[in-house]
Amino acid sequence: MIPSPIKRLARFTLGERGYNALGNLYIQWQAGKDPQYQDSIKRIIALKDKHKGQRCFIIGNGPSLKNTDLTLLKNEITFGVNRIYLLFDQIGFSTSYFLSINRLVIEQCAQDIIELPCPKFINWHYRDLISFTPDMIFIRCRPEVAFHTDITSGVWGGATVTYVAMQVAYYLGFDKVILVGVDHSFTTQGKPHATVVSQGDDSDHFDPQYFGKGFRWNLPDLEMSERAYRLAKSHFERADREIVDATIGGKLQVFPKVDYQSLF
Repeated sequence: MIPSPIKRLARFTLGERGYNALGNLYIQWQAGKDPQYQDSIKRIIALKDKHKGQRCFIIGNGPSLKNTDLTLLKNEITFGVNRIYLLFDQIGFSTSYFLSINRLVIEQCAQDIIELPCPKFINWHYRDLISFTPDMIFIRCRPEVAFHTDITSGVWGGATVTYVAMQVAYYLGFDKVILVGVDHSFTTQGKPHATVVSQGDDSDHFDPQYFGKGFRWNLPDLEMSERAYRLAKSHFERADREIVDATIGGKLQVFPKVDYQSLF
């Protein structure tokens, strides 16, 4: 751990951009010494273009999932995020892949995540909060605003794990990404990224216990998420690929809308 006075001096001397570049080099050096991270890189490389030419679904966690027949996705390739597993018993299957990059989710749900029966992409920065398993892939989150087509170098979080899922889906070769349950609206208000403690049932997700009473979570940053989504849209389109939005009643206006039922 670098002492705070040294961090302040480095920021003052190098400027914000130089300080961030130095910090990234330091993190790369740390990752280079971590055998679990190096093992993760090998697993990531093995997945390169594994699903080239196929389609996949990225499932958000919005209330619209209560009006979405997810059983139609049983034979599709799917990405689930954060506490999506609360639905697995109800729909009768788990997602093909799982992602979580948020510290509070990983910290409070580590054991649930470990037990999921699918490959798991987890934020390497929070590796001390969760046990590394044979089907886990540590992925490094970087501060630069970017869409990373080569996720071996890391990803940008974009203020939403669904954006990380888009970067992973691109690397795995998917031609078409379909969003479901990405409602892009919240009743809970407050400063973006602020940590709050839920005082009761959760109305912002598909299950009242998703971030139920006592759960600590970060308030959304919808403006930053839209900025990230536009980056993803641009990169997919330049590669003759596409992202479409099949969320029922969703508020997101970045991607072309499609009717969910028409996809099957």
